[in-house]
Amino acid sequence: MNGWKARIDQALQQALSQNQKRQRVVCEIKPQSEMMVAGRSYLNFSSNDYLGLSQHPDLLQTAMEAMREHGIGSGGSGHVTGYSAPLAALEQDLATWLGYERAIVYPSGFTANQAIIKLLIAKGDRILADKLSHASIMEAAMLSPGELRRFKHNDPTSLQKLLSQSLLSEDTEQIVITEGVFSMDGDMAPLDALVDVIQDQALFVVDDAHGIGILGHQGRGTCDQLGIHPDILVVTFGKAVGCSGAAILLSAQLAEYFIQYSRPLIYSTAIPPMQAAILRASFTLIRGQIGDALRQKLRENIHYFQDRMKDLLSEIPESHRLKSSLQLLPSDTPIQPLIIGESDDTLKVADSLKQKGIWLSAIRPPTVPPKSARLRITITATHTVAMIDQLVAALYQVLFDAEYL
Repeated sequence: MNGWKARIDQALQQALSQNQKRQRVVCEIKPQSEMMVAGRSYLNFSSNDYLGLSQHPDLLQTAMEAMREHGIGSGGSGHVTGYSAPLAALEQDLATWLGYERAIVYPSGFTANQAIIKLLIAKGDRILADKLSHASIMEAAMLSPGELRRFKHNDPTSLQKLLSQSLLSEDTEQIVITEGVFSMDGDMAPLDALVDVIQDQALFVVDDAHGIGILGHQGRGTCDQLGIHPDILVVTFGKAVGCSGAAILLSAQLAEYFIQYSRPLIYSTAIPPMQAAILRASFTLIRGQIGDALRQKLRENIHYFQDRMKDLLSEIPESHRLKSSLQLLPSDTPIQPLIIGESDDTLKVADSLKQKGIWLSAIRPPTVPPKSARLRITITATHTVAMIDQLVAALYQVLFDAEYL
């Protein structure tokens, strides 16, 4: 036991010394992009609730009605008693809407990504993943019996080089996996170009956690916007959909394979029927006029924020200590990363913003590459122009505070 204690103490001390210590804070999320922490109100610019649906009155009403009808739990795995009528209907809705033969719902996006790699990759197989793929993908790939190769971020040529390398045997299978919208940079993958490179050399898997509900016709996501149809599409419900959980979209044959052999599916409690009912109602909003209006408002907010930040960054003098590192990464998505550079500086900026009533988290290595610590600013449809003005004004005050810097 002393060995365990020493190992854990060393790891915790290392996280503290490298400014990588993570903390959980009790938050109370309020409507209209506000939140409460320790009795104080903040403007929330860290939420993934891009369309504000987690607080939508129609969904709150659906939740109450579904709770009264179905209770609050599923009571078991979907292979035992947990495959409820609302869950079956949700899977059918998703498959029809997104153009696949089948959909299978998992408890979370993390579980879904791990389930795909865990089931499909055998010894000798190869996983080709974008270098900036989500931790759920990278962890599953590293723990799998297959070989992990990483291609340069959003680089079809780099992927082509990996695909051209000799396979271990004629039985070797390959998966190419990437994201539709990357969670830390906010950029979109060139999915159409990747499809041209892959052709029939590998199964193509796209995790569109941050694209579904936001991009494409009726919010169908990044793949729809770019006109491609991957072999497996992962959509998660914790961002624009406003709830939690995830689904994988796939062929009927692949779906049957997952139902028979996917241990994370077989041995996990199914999502409650109440949750499935909420999700069905959320996707109805996303597909309709309400969804169109929210996406339009979101686009307007993103462009307004970018224009304001362009003005702010242009006023920073060359002599400013952070001038060389400050950068708003180009992104047409709700994710608007402001690169600060060093972890220490980023933590100070985030703390100073909190003192001004702005809630933004400092994202630091190892989540992002060294020297690229950032504020991960997320713009939502529920932000007002006044809120965005307040954020930019607070950033201006913090960044130009000579004593602070």
